[in-house]
Parts: sequence; structure tokens; C-alpha cells
Amino acid sequence: MLDLAYDPPAPKVIQGALHDWELVIGMEVHAQVASKAKLFSGASTQFGAEPNSNVAFVDAGMPGMLPVINEGCVALAVKTGLGLKAQINLVSAFDRKNYFYPDLPQGYQISQLYHPIVGEGEVLVEMGGGLARRVRIERIHLEQDAGKSIHDMDPHMSFVDLNRTGVALMEIVSRPDLRGPDEAAAYVSKLRQILRYLGTCDGNMQNGNLRADVNVSVCRPGDYERYWETQDFAHLGTRCEIKNMNSLRFIQAAIDYEARRQIGILEDGGSVVQETRLYDPDRGETRSMRSKEEAHDYRYFPCPDLLPLEIEQAWVDDIAAAMPELPDAKKARFIAEFGLSDYDAGVLTADVENAAYFEAVAQGRDGKMAANWVINELFGRLKREDHTIAESPVSPAQLGGIVDLIQAGDISGKIAKDLFEIVYAEGGDPAEIVEARGMRQVTDTGAIEAAVDAVIAANPAQVEKARANPKLAGWFVGQVMKATGGKANPKAVNEIVTAKLGL
Repeated sequence: MLDLAYDPPAPKVIQGALHDWELVIGMEVHAQVASKAKLFSGASTQFGAEPNSNVAFVDAGMPGMLPVINEGCVALAVKTGLGLKAQINLVSAFDRKNYFYPDLPQGYQISQLYHPIVGEGEVLVEMGGGLARRVRIERIHLEQDAGKSIHDMDPHMSFVDLNRTGVALMEIVSRPDLRGPDEAAAYVSKLRQILRYLGTCDGNMQNGNLRADVNVSVCRPGDYERYWETQDFAHLGTRCEIKNMNSLRFIQAAIDYEARRQIGILEDGGSVVQETRLYDPDRGETRSMRSKEEAHDYRYFPCPDLLPLEIEQAWVDDIAAAMPELPDAKKARFIAEFGLSDYDAGVLTADVENAAYFEAVAQGRDGKMAANWVINELFGRLKREDHTIAESPVSPAQLGGIVDLIQAGDISGKIAKDLFEIVYAEGGDPAEIVEARGMRQVTDTGAIEAAVDAVIAANPAQVEKARANPKLAGWFVGQVMKATGGKANPKAVNEIVTAKLGL
């Protein structure tokens, strides 16, 4: 069980030239809803389509075109809220956020400011050592994404691809509960894991389907505790927002750079300007993008084209009843049901597809042995070849068959590794391969005893050394295994060698 540490979490202390400083981080994670159609139109959300091929009239901002809410997107937002133990608001509403997007033809974004569909929730983030951080979720609201401006196709012109325009996003807004770069990356990773388990977002950061805006500020030691007691943000210092981060490594690097930049300004007697910044990974630094807007700068007002969104509690209850097992619960069950260590259970449940693969292998078998083969042999091989579990040439049934042969005593661990390589490269049924290639383990004690006698007879000097130092008996075991082509039962070899040497 986790020893949950919060209220407030431990600070990340950064030494400045004059003072110690503490780091404060809040996150706004934009998660693309796993819907085949956009939030307000039936246009496809397929990634990688030809530019401007997935665009409906409403996405293109054509006059007189009215948005129609996608019920599936609403359901997935509710499901996400339930997965984050959040309040589901039965009445929510959409607003217009007015500012210029060159790649959003409507000239405004339809979002939810005043009445989001999901209220307060939380994410528990394991930080190692049996500790976890509770990161409070302030809200989740639905909004439409903008398109994409392309600047590298022509030296004098920019191009616009509207395929992403109108794609449904869930903006998951946290409280400023994160206190260091490692916690921020762990939070995004845990959030991504939960979304993938729920099936509400594929979490693909490379494609931009999950990206984060990171709010960073610094304060003097003790100020965060005062904020925690009063909930007065004035104690936390002026924040800067780093936009569109789509890499855990870059998130950590950007936070570290930005914190030190702000400390330098403050210790020189200056003031941090609230602004939006971008991270340049090539130079390892953030740079100013624009001054940070407040809500009134966007001239929010209720969207006149959409009625308030009203959902029924019974509908929410139906979604809750069909919720999948989430990673924390699955990890706890793997530990209890299969006797796994906390570490192994964490590795196996890190990804929903990995967890499903393991569970198929472990069903009705020794859970620890199954975990060992999945983690060490299969995952290790897949990692070396940069493959995912979906690309594994070894099915759960095949790997389970190898485990069955080991448990039945038909093959040794060494033979099993050779068998795994054959199945991985060539496929086939493990039991049939063992029979066809004569790989079955030698369990005939008479044959093993004869092999042991031959090794002992050929090495009288080594016999005397082993009798003087019993640890050297392992040499004889190795020689017998070599003589039998690795097919002898190791346990039987050990027992016979020990008896023959009189140890």
C-alpha cells in the first residue's frame, strides 16, 4: 500500500546566489478525445490525412453553419472525470473565447470557462519509496482544437492545415500542487496512463494528442505553506506559462531552466513578467511568446449557438458501471493475486496493453514465473528491437506454453531461453518444437548418474578440491550440463553430484 504524502508535498529547493527558493508548478494538460469525429461536426479525426481533407463546413467557419455537440465526446469526458474521482456536473455550458487564430477560421474557440463538464478531482502520483503525491484537479472542460500553421514549405508564405480544427480536447487543469520537474513529469505520465486505461485518449505525445502547458513560479521557503493555508495565490509569485510541451524530458528541462531564469531576475532586483513562453529544445531555454492574457482579455461570453448541456445522473451511472479496472487497482490486484513485488506489478501495469498481455500469460499459471518471462525475456527483447507489445511476434499463448513446459519439468530454464528464441524468430507451438527438435529435458536419473560418474572419473584432482571446498561442486554441475547439451534436469544433477562427492 502507498503511504500517501500530501498537504502539502515536499518542496523542491533551488539554491540561488542570495537565497533559497521553492518551485511551484501547475499543469494544463490538453488531451485529444479518442473520438472518430470532431466535437461539433462529423468530420474525421484521422491522423496523417492529406492536408485540409478532414474539414466540415462548420470547421471551416462557413456562414450559417451551426455546431452540433458530439455525444460520444461528452461521454468520454464524463468517463475521464469518473476515472479521476472528480465531480461530474450535470449542467455545463459552452462559451466563446475570442482571439485571433490564423488556423481557426471561426475567429473564436468554443470552450467551457464558467460551467465545465467536470469539477474537482485528483491524481495520485507514485514518487518511489512508498510515497505518492496527491495532485488536485481543478476542472476538466471540453473545447475544440485549432488547426496547424506550416511555415517551412515556402520562404515567403505560410500554409494552414485545418484537419485538427474542431477536434475535441479535454483540458485537464491541476492546482499548483507540483513541486519539482520530476513530479511534473511523473504527473503527466500517470495522467497519460489513466487516460489510456480508460480509452478516452490514446496519449500519443509525438502526434500532439497529449500536450501540456506548464505554469512555473518560484517563491521563498514558507510561502507555499502560507498559500496552502490561505489559498491565496499571491504567496506563490508571478507565474509564466510554457506552452505546448509534448515530451516528458522536455517538460523537466523547461521547468528547470525557467525556474533558474526567474530566480536570476528576482535576485537581481527585477520582477518576473507574467507571460506565455515557448521551450527551445535545441538551445535548452525558454523564450517569450506573448504577454499572458487573463480571462477578460478573451471577452468570454456564452456561445449563442449551443444550449446549456444537460445530462442525466442515470446516464452518468451507466458510464460508471462500465468503467474498466484502473492502473492503481490493477497493480494492487496483481500483487495480491499473483504474489508479485511492487516493482514488477508497477512495470506490468504501466501500460494497459502490457497488463493485458501479462494477465493472459499468467492465467492459471505461476504468476511470478510468468512475470519473470514477460518482463525479462519478452520486454527486454522488444525494447532492444524498439517494438511495442502489439508488435510482439510471441503471443500470450506461446509464452504461456513455454512457462507450462518449465513447470511440468519438460525443459530447463536454459532450454526455455533457447526455445523462446526459436518461437520469437520462427513462431510455432512450443510443445511441438520441443518434441520435433529433441529439446526435452533429461530426467532419467540413470542417464544423469552415468554422466556424473564420467565427469568425476575424468577429473580426480578437481574431486579433491571440491571435497575440500564444497562450493567448487558447481564446476561438476556445469560440466555435466555441458556434456548433456544442457538437457539434464539441473536439480537432479545437483543432487547426484552432491551425493557422489560425499558433500
